[in-house]
Amino acid sequence: MSNASAPIIANTLSGRVRGVTIDGVDRFLGVPYAAAPVGPRRFELPQPHAPWSGEWDATAFGPTAPYQLRDFPTLDLVPLVGSGWVQGDECLNLNIWTPGVRDAAGLPVMVFIHGGAWVGGAGSAPAQDGTSFARNGVVCVTINYRLGIEGFLPIPGVPTNLGLRDMIAALEWVRGNIAGFGGNPDNVTVFGESAGAMSIADLVVSPLAKGLFRRAILQSGHGSMVRSVRTMRRVVDRIAKVLDVRADAAGFRSASLQAGLDAQDVVQAPTSGLDMRGENGRDPAYGLSKFLPVHGDDVIPVPPLKALAKGAGAEVDLLIGTNAEEMNLYFVPTGVKAKLGRFLAWFLMSRTERGALGILRRYGLGQRGETGGATLTRALTDLVFRWPARAYAQAHQGRTHFYEMDWRSPAMGGELGACHAVDIPFVFNTLATAAGPKGILGPTVPLQALADRIHGIWIDFARDGSAPWPAYDADTRQVYRLAEGRAGPDTDFPIAATWRE
Repeated sequence: MSNASAPIIANTLSGRVRGVTIDGVDRFLGVPYAAAPVGPRRFELPQPHAPWSGEWDATAFGPTAPYQLRDFPTLDLVPLVGSGWVQGDECLNLNIWTPGVRDAAGLPVMVFIHGGAWVGGAGSAPAQDGTSFARNGVVCVTINYRLGIEGFLPIPGVPTNLGLRDMIAALEWVRGNIAGFGGNPDNVTVFGESAGAMSIADLVVSPLAKGLFRRAILQSGHGSMVRSVRTMRRVVDRIAKVLDVRADAAGFRSASLQAGLDAQDVVQAPTSGLDMRGENGRDPAYGLSKFLPVHGDDVIPVPPLKALAKGAGAEVDLLIGTNAEEMNLYFVPTGVKAKLGRFLAWFLMSRTERGALGILRRYGLGQRGETGGATLTRALTDLVFRWPARAYAQAHQGRTHFYEMDWRSPAMGGELGACHAVDIPFVFNTLATAAGPKGILGPTVPLQALADRIHGIWIDFARDGSAPWPAYDADTRQVYRLAEGRAGPDTDFPIAATWRE
């Protein structure tokens, strides 16, 4: 049973915050890092929060950005993405776990950016509890940021990439305040998973984020999941039509947050028919989300791979990796992997990629006696996650280490395997939150030793940039398999010869 002590006080530039100590870890929850994005500040740049008098109550998680949790009857995803929108104006907040504000000083800082396809998720999801990091000498921070229409829709008259700008504002808050929580503002590692990792890949090359972090960890993320404003305007126009408003700032401000969420669900649905292929004939999200960051502004002036090639982000140490069977999360619970025929596999791929039949044939379509869904799952695992992450690693001109999460979950009869997001409870050392009858880790808690090792690798990297295997380069392509506990040459990818950014 947790033993909560008396409240504990810390100082920020905006005022005093009151947290609580539980089992020797000080936690401060729901601390605002920017002004509430409501009223005249809706669809505006994040602004500094006004100072407050007295003490800000930081003993419980604060509001989240608006999002709706889709029903996923065969898996419990709440530990990974939260339980849905917690309403309240002060959604631009963060959570801090620290070994102690009274005695600690100069500790490494790790700032986590959650995933959720840029339309969901929260920094308060149970699997992202930072207690174990704090017990091991790290100040851990998780953040909320604007999502969907509010954060990633380039509406005419609205600043682009507001969600990324929120992340930058949170990192600026950390730089200015984290010393008061025992952290070293000059030793910050930003880490994230899925859309959070993709966003970090953008921040690594962003002129606006330069100097805000020293290291970056990308879990199932890379820099290829961005779109042009021109392509994203299709989403702007479609949502405006669903909302029956003008496709401009005034029109979207006239719609309620709830109406916007409902419109998002309509447009996000696979049946929306919205073609999101860009100028190169590809949908970089492969149908997983209509909402992506855009390039061509002051946040992401050029696509990240082009920026990396010019040396952007070379000063940032990078730990990057993917899971061996990413797309199982999407295609096993839905039955797509087991039941989809070859024609439908081609049809789905053709909606996002030119030359779909050739790609599927390179991945063995019709040659292994397997379903078209199994081939599609394997091909999209490489196309959406594994190969673009390698491309990002090779383009990064700074020190880079690459890993592969190869532990296979026994959930759903073992078919879930090394799926997307299965790494999160290992990284945070929160295995119990994601185990159970519908847990992504299976019905029972996995062996603790692997979580201890993965958790330790992340902490060591954040502390001084070290990793227990050689750097990744074009010649040796060393990849560390987390479950195996050893490094070796990377595998070959059928898509490598024809994949294009």
